[in-house]
Amino acid sequence: MSFVESFVQIDGCKTRLLRGGQGAPLLYLHGANGVTGIQPFMLKLAERFDVWIPEHPGFGQSDEPDWLENIHDLAYYYLNFMRHHQLSGAHVLGSSIGGWLALEIAVRDTSRIKTLSLIGPSGIRTPGVVPGDVFLWSPEQRIRNTFHDQTLADRMLASPPSPEQQEILLKNRFTFARLAWEPRLHDPKLHKWISRIDVPTQIIWGEQDKILPVGAAQAFREAMPQASIAVVPDCGHLPQSERPDQFCDVLFKFLSGK
Repeated sequence: MSFVESFVQIDGCKTRLLRGGQGAPLLYLHGANGVTGIQPFMLKLAERFDVWIPEHPGFGQSDEPDWLENIHDLAYYYLNFMRHHQLSGAHVLGSSIGGWLALEIAVRDTSRIKTLSLIGPSGIRTPGVVPGDVFLWSPEQRIRNTFHDQTLADRMLASPPSPEQQEILLKNRFTFARLAWEPRLHDPKLHKWISRIDVPTQIIWGEQDKILPVGAAQAFREAMPQASIAVVPDCGHLPQSERPDQFCDVLFKFLSGK
């Protein structure tokens, strides 16, 4: 299954878009590392869905628009993105800060969203649960703390980024800091409005997540009692990358009934 790259112009921002597969639309919202390539889980998604993978404004090869100041700006951008492309009945899947972004979109308008799936989402705080401070970790610490399986971390560390890739990584980190530095990794007001979300919702968490510990799921249980929560064992912050088969089994089981 191949993905086609294109660039779309919305709100004065040129955005890189990867699209592949067929079926109902599935919009994937990436995390702080951006879109690092077509991964196995994306190919599995494309076997069942028309998969849309945009690079957020400020990340990767997408523009850095002057209007981008916070996560709310991105949420409104994606509402315009879905309207521009006439996406309806879309399954929205967000990872980490992409999960937070998905929540910010859904509290504003779910009219084009069929389901919401969140992978280790940031966005709200759980008392007593301290997220890893990704802004203070060294590059090696960030990679090692992302994965439970350290052979995956070893593999990544053995292939240092090229100068071009390093430039994109720095761009991604700058935008990530703009969105999530202060307050750290959450919107203090988001929890008040989560009850507005009226579409089926699933939260998937890696059991050994060191960036956003699985204990943070408690805040989502309280704010979204209607949401189902699945924990993937022997897995860190990115179940879709570390355990793609298990992740897709959990996701597809949820989506098949919606």
